[in-house]
Amino acid sequence: MSKGAPQIVQKLWNYCNILRDDGLSYGDYVEQLTYLLFLKMADEQSRPPFDRASPIPKGFGWDVLVRLDGDDLETHYRHTLEKLGKRPGLIGVIFRKAQNKIQDPAKLRRLVADLIDKEEWSSLDTDVKGDAYEGLLQKNAEDVKGGAGQYFTPRPLIQAIVEVMAPRPGETICDPACGTGGFLLAAHDHLRRNHKLDKAGLRFLNTEALRGVELVDSVARLCSMNLLLHGIGGTAEDGKEAPIPVLVRDGLAAKHGEYEVVLSNPPFGKKSSVTIVNDAGESSRESLTINRDDFWATTSNKQLNFLQHIFTILRQHGRAAVVVPDNVLFEGGAGETIRRELLRQADVHTLLRLPTGIFYAQGVKANVLFFDRKPAADRQAWTTKLWIYDLRTNQHFTLKENPLRRADLDEFVACYAAKDRTQRQPTWSEANPLGRWRAYDLAELLKRDKANLDIFWLKDEALEDSANLPDPDVLAAEIVEDLEAALAQFAEIAADLKR
Repeated sequence: MSKGAPQIVQKLWNYCNILRDDGLSYGDYVEQLTYLLFLKMADEQSRPPFDRASPIPKGFGWDVLVRLDGDDLETHYRHTLEKLGKRPGLIGVIFRKAQNKIQDPAKLRRLVADLIDKEEWSSLDTDVKGDAYEGLLQKNAEDVKGGAGQYFTPRPLIQAIVEVMAPRPGETICDPACGTGGFLLAAHDHLRRNHKLDKAGLRFLNTEALRGVELVDSVARLCSMNLLLHGIGGTAEDGKEAPIPVLVRDGLAAKHGEYEVVLSNPPFGKKSSVTIVNDAGESSRESLTINRDDFWATTSNKQLNFLQHIFTILRQHGRAAVVVPDNVLFEGGAGETIRRELLRQADVHTLLRLPTGIFYAQGVKANVLFFDRKPAADRQAWTTKLWIYDLRTNQHFTLKENPLRRADLDEFVACYAAKDRTQRQPTWSEANPLGRWRAYDLAELLKRDKANLDIFWLKDEALEDSANLPDPDVLAAEIVEDLEAALAQFAEIAADLKR
C-alpha cells in the first residue's frame, strides 16, 4: 500500500465504529463514503487548477451539501442521491438506487465536514487515494457478517495471475464478473510499472483498455469508484467523459465485445437463475431463458456458463485466466462436453490448484485455469499439454493467522515461464515425488473418465502420518469449510427439487 494510504484508511475507518452503533454495516459505510467522495472530488475538479465543468447538476454539488446542517442536510442529501441516480454515464452507475443509510444528521454532518471536506482528494496521488479506497474494500470484505467478501479475490493471487498473463500495451482487458475491480486494477498497475507508455498509450489505458461487467448495483458502484480513484474512467484530458469502464448487467446474457485478455473470478455458489439454451434447442426447467447459440452445452451451472462465456468474448489468440471451483474440472454431462470442447478449440495449457482458506466465502475449493483461444482448424485439438501446479496439498492458509502472500506464489510464477512457455521444466519426477509442477499430455487427459481435469499426485501428509497433522484450529477451519460446502450443495439440490 502506498505511503499515506494507511493513515487515511484508519482515519475513515475509525468513524465507522461510531456509525455501527446505529446499525450501519461496513458495506453501508463504504457505500456512503463512495457517494460523498465522488461529490467532493467533482467539486475539487471544478476549481483551479483543474477548472473542469462539473458533471453534478447545479444545486446538488458539494458546495451546497457542506453548508447544511441538521434535518436540512439529511433531506438535501437524500434528494441529491435520488437526483444523481437518474443521471446517465458514470454518475448513474455510482448513484443508481442510492439511499442515505445515515439517519442521524449530526453524524452525517461530521462525516461531511470533519472527514471528507478536510482532505483535498484530487491533490492526492492516485496511488494514495486509490490504495486508501482499496484498503476500505479489504476491510469490508473481512467483515464476516455483512461484508462483500464474496466479491473480493485475494490480492496476492490476482497479482500473480496478472504477472504471468503479462498484459501488453494496446490490449483490451475484460473481467466479466469484476466485483470490486481487483483484476482490472492489477492489470492497470502492471502496465504502468512494466511499460513506458507515451501520452496516447496512457490515455488508452485509462479510458479504453479496461472493461468490467457486474450484475449487482452496489458492487458495480464500489468497482467504479475504485477505478476512478486509480485514474481509470471519469473525465479525459480533453474534458469529455471517458467511456464507462463498468457495465451493470448480467454478464451471461450476451456477448459485450471481444478482448485480447480476460481475467476473472466468476461468482461461486448457487446455480444461475437463468438457463442457457444452446443451438440444439436444449433447455432446462428454469423459467427465465437466454438464447446463446455460441455455447457448447446447456446447463444451469453458473460457473460452467461463465467458462463458456469467457471463451466467446476472447478474440482469436486471446488469452484467459479464470478461477473455477473443483466441480468445473470433474462434473459430468454438460461439464464433460465443455471440457472436451475447450481442450479442442483452445490451448488449455496451465492449471493452478489453489489452497483452501484463502477466500472470504467459506468452503471454496478452487483452481485457476489458463487457456488461449485458437482459430478453427481441422485438427484433433489445440491443447497438447496441460501443466499443473499443486498449491493445495499439504498447504494450510487462513484469512488472518496465516494469510496467502504473494511470495507463496513465487515458485508457480517462475515455473509458468511467461516469457517463453516452451522452456517449462517439471519440478516433479520419480526422483522428486514432492515436486508441485508437472505436465500431462492431451492423450492422458482424454483417456480420463469424463475428461476429468481434477488431477493430483502429491501424498497428503496428514493421511500418511498423524504426527504431521496441522494445528487443531486449522483442522477445525477445514472441517467447517467442508461442511458448509456440503450444505450449500444440498441446498441447491433441495431448491431444484421444489421447481
